Formats: sequence, structure tokens, C-alpha cells
Amino acid sequence: MSVSALSPSRALGGVSGLLPVVLLLGLVLVLLKAAQLYLRRQWLLKALHHFPSPPSHWFYGHKREFQEEGELPHLLKRVEKYPRACVRWMWGTRAFVLVYDPDYMKMVLGRSDPKAHITYRHLKPWIGTGLLLLEGQTWFQHRRMLTPAFHYDILKPYVGIMADSVRVMLDKWEELVIQDSHLEIFGHVSSMTLDTIMKCAFSHQGSVQTDRNSQSYIQAIRDLSHLIFSRLRNALHQNDLIYRLTPEGRWNHKALQLAHQHTDAVIKERKAHLQKEGELEKVRSRRHLDFLDILLFARMENGSSLSDEDLRAEVDTFMFEGHDTTASGISWILYALASHPGHQQRCREEIQSLLADGASITWDHLDQMPYTTMCIKEAMRLYPPVPVIGRELSKPITFPDGRSLPAGILLSLSIYGLHHNPKVWPNPEVFDPTRFAPGSTRHSHAFLPFSGGSRNCIGKQFAMNELKVAVALTLLRFELSPDPARVPVPMPVVVLRSTNGIHLQLRKLSDSDLAHHLNYK
Repeated sequence: MSVSALSPSRALGGVSGLLPVVLLLGLVLVLLKAAQLYLRRQWLLKALHHFPSPPSHWFYGHKREFQEEGELPHLLKRVEKYPRACVRWMWGTRAFVLVYDPDYMKMVLGRSDPKAHITYRHLKPWIGTGLLLLEGQTWFQHRRMLTPAFHYDILKPYVGIMADSVRVMLDKWEELVIQDSHLEIFGHVSSMTLDTIMKCAFSHQGSVQTDRNSQSYIQAIRDLSHLIFSRLRNALHQNDLIYRLTPEGRWNHKALQLAHQHTDAVIKERKAHLQKEGELEKVRSRRHLDFLDILLFARMENGSSLSDEDLRAEVDTFMFEGHDTTASGISWILYALASHPGHQQRCREEIQSLLADGASITWDHLDQMPYTTMCIKEAMRLYPPVPVIGRELSKPITFPDGRSLPAGILLSLSIYGLHHNPKVWPNPEVFDPTRFAPGSTRHSHAFLPFSGGSRNCIGKQFAMNELKVAVALTLLRFELSPDPARVPVPMPVVVLRSTNGIHLQLRKLSDSDLAHHLNYK
């Protein structure tokens, strides 16, 4: 009886005796972590001392400056003030070297440094470890496997599919401008480019532009882009467990589910089609396979080399990259042409003389619109679809001006900063297509809308074809003007978007308008 009566007090005594030990261990761990963070900051300060930057707060870095002035306006101030590169402190223990010089770009992109894991890891739950995130020999194997999907024999018939998708969008615009000539175009262009990539690369039947589920996917991609952009700038959201418990983390989880439901359905649909009698042999007999069929056949014929997870990762990667980057490119190109009516009209006249009413546009036409191509490139200089890419130095580097960085430093290769660098492009804010006139010269790494080096965009020819088709057919159908009440504000959220959409005023061109322009010419 007495023993049992003493047991609870002994237990309480044992717990109270452990409490100081636990508190002491906790304090030791906190002090060790603080020492680790302090040493990390000291190492960064020493490693980056050759690269100037505005004064930064020891805790929140340069956050205030970028918030107050805007992400890209503050970047452009730095590009003008600090030659070649500068440091951006995200917070006390994380800093990037912002690079916007062509010699620096050439040197970095000519190496094999990996993507910056600390930032790109946030993309992994969304697009998996596909071509964008793979490294080393596995990346090389996947790149070699997928390159035939972008052979010109494959790309040629895609031009007709692209044109059909663009016409569906333009028909919708014709109906909408009857009610209101002002239109936010980015959403419509995203639907069109998703429709195109689904039909070209994933053998999809039917129209994505009228499918409600596809609209959910597009919204999920938009949400994921903004959530990743926000998470990268929040020190408290770097821990996955903490992030999952936040409202943003739950929103991110829901958006991921929607995105994956869409890509899973695409894979399931194509697998079911190939299982129909005779379809497998018919597809296998083709000289060139499209993107998804290459992946499915690699899985079927050598299952050990390409897992279901690998297959889904590549589909997620190309579903996103194949429509969102081109949607950004097309939308900003149309905005640039709307803002410069003289250049817009010159492009229209060139396209009219080539295509007449635009009833058909073919592969051969795409190389016969030099001025339009110049305008497309100049718009992509001003508004690069992928405004920044990241690298983590795997070994030390010494730049041409003698400045060095050790291994482990994070680089933020600012394509937007490079394209707006006044030392590279005189009067960089002026829209001047003659920069890309035949015979013009520039640094090999001054213009990088599709990145550069061995890891440049595998689908750049596909993208350029789609940009040309979309611009050509749009200019034959509409006269574009900017909406002065809603000027777009560029924001680098994975791709270059606008914080307030891209609003244009559209006027349907009549046959007499087109005839007048031809006669005037």
C-alpha cells in the first residue's frame, strides 16, 4: 500500500528532475544553431566581399528595398549602378549573386554547375525530377531520348495544329469584343497554348479551350507560380513541415492535386488509346514519335530505365513549360506591338503580303517574315518569358574581370537584367526591332530568351514557331491597342507575368481595312 502510494510522487520527482536536463539540451541546440547561422553569414560576407550591393539588414536582407520599389524596378536600378553583378541578401544567411553581364553568363552557362537546389527544390513536388531538374548523366540520357520529339519532321505538321488552336482563340475574341473591346489576353492565350501542346506533344483529341477541367489546370499553374515566388522570399516557409501547416501550404497542396490530376488523365488517355487493336503497331511504325509516345515506348520497351514516376515528371515538366512560357511570350509580344502601332502595322503588311487572308500558314512561311521575327525577338528582349535561372557553384569560378567566387555560392542569372542592361543594349527600354536586323552583331550571350549552353530550352524551335503563328494570325484579324487605364506591371513569378493582367483594346479588321493597307503599300 505504501509503495503504491509513493509511486506517483516518485514519478513526478523523476519528471521534474528531467525538465532541467531537457531545457539545458534545448538551450545548447539553440546556441549551436545560432553559432552555425553566424558562421554561415560570416562565410558569405567574406566570399561575396568583391561584389558590392546596397546596405542590407542583418536579418531581413534587401527585402524592404525590393518590396517598396517593386521586384523589377529595383533590379534595373542595380543593373545600372553595379557593373556585371551584385549581391542580393534574401535574409541573414541566404544571399544570391545577381548576374546580368554577357561575359559572366557565357562563363557560367558554359560550365556544368547544377541548378540551385535550395530554390528549385520547391518545384519538385509540382513537376517532379524531369528534364528541368535532372542533373548529370541521367539528365543527358533523358535529353538524348527526348530530342527526336523536336525533329523538324515532327515540328512541320504542328504548324497547322498551332494555327487551328489560334483560330479558335481568335473566334472567341471576335465574339467577346462585340460586347467590350477591352480584353485581358493572358488567360485566353494560356488556354490556346495548352490546347496546342496537348495536341502536338500529347496526341490529345478535342478542344482544351472549351474544357472546364483544363481551365482548372491553368488556374492551378498560376497559383503554384505565385506560391513558389512568395515562398522563396519567406524565411519561415523554407521548412516543409511548417509550410504545410500554413494557409499558403494548404493552398499549394490543393493546386498540386489539381495539376497532377490533369497530367495523370493525359497519360491514362494515351495509354488507353495505344491499347486499342492495331494502334500500337501503327504508332511504332512511324518514323518519328511525338513527345508522350517516346516516353511510353521507353517505359514499355525498357521499363527499368524509365519508371512511372520519371514518366509523370517529364509530362508535368513539359505540360507546364510547353504552354506557360509560350503564353507569356505571346501575350507580352502582342502587348509590345499594341504599344507600337507603327511596328505593328509594318508586321501586318509583311504577313498580309505573304499569307493574304491567312487561310493557311505553313512551315515554309515561318522563315519568310523577317520584320515580324525582328519584332518578336525585340519583344522577348524586353519581356523574356523566363526572367531568371539559378545555379549553385559546384567548384570555384574566376570571372574575366578577376573577381572570384568559391563553391557553394548561389547565382541568380537574371535574363531580365541582362536584356535591360544599358552597357549591353543602348537605350534598353526603347522598342527597337532593328537590333535584330539581318547582319546586326551582338555578344553571343547578350540575348538569352531560351537560356544558353548545353541546358538551353529543348523546345525553342517549337516555341518560336508557335510565337510566329500566333502573332501572324492575330495581326490579320485584329488591330491591337494598349489599355491606358490598365498598364501591365511585369512580375517574375517562375515565368514573366503581370500583377494586373495584360489588357488590350481590340478592333476587328474588316476586309476593306486589309485591302486599304495593301493598296496603300
